[in-house]
Amino acid sequence: MARRSDHTREEQYEMVLAAAREIVVAGGLEALTARKVANAIGYSPGTLYNLFDDFDDLIVHLNGRTLDELHEHLSSVPRTQDPMRDLKRLLRAYLGYLEDNRNLWNVLFEYRLPNNRSLPDWYVNKVAKVLGLIEVALSPLCPSRDPDTLADSARVLWASLHGICSLSGSGKLQVVSDQTVHKMAETLVDCFVSGLQTVHE
Repeated sequence: MARRSDHTREEQYEMVLAAAREIVVAGGLEALTARKVANAIGYSPGTLYNLFDDFDDLIVHLNGRTLDELHEHLSSVPRTQDPMRDLKRLLRAYLGYLEDNRNLWNVLFEYRLPNNRSLPDWYVNKVAKVLGLIEVALSPLCPSRDPDTLADSARVLWASLHGICSLSGSGKLQVVSDQTVHKMAETLVDCFVSGLQTVHE
């Protein structure tokens, strides 16, 4: 292993995020501590605070990396210009990522910055990139291709899907329905697309 002095700041940054990701994958957010991350990379906990404003900032960067992974995963879905087909393909890819990375997904959507701190612009832009994939899939349904309409529709669909996934993750989905997550999500897409088609007829 390289000596600590052999690692650049950029390398240390990547090492920290890789170690944090591994810890979260194995044990969730509750398992993530500065000391565990530092021990995993062979540095003192103080090193983390030379790279991040605080531990919350580290988690925001970890979530930003998860958004990058999710965007890359969804970007690989083939597009057909058929909104129903494309959205369902995105849906299946999204649920597949969630099922394979449940703990990362939980941190991404359940973690909140303390003291009403706002998320940085670069993070908001990463969220917008993911939502942009939904906007592209929805665009054939909006002849005017009004950016605000597409953005609002993508947010509503994303939020609705998130509700289904959150209920599933909490074990409460069976309380409201005996359908599977995939079936409920596909029903959501069917109803959503049908509704937009009606609006724009």
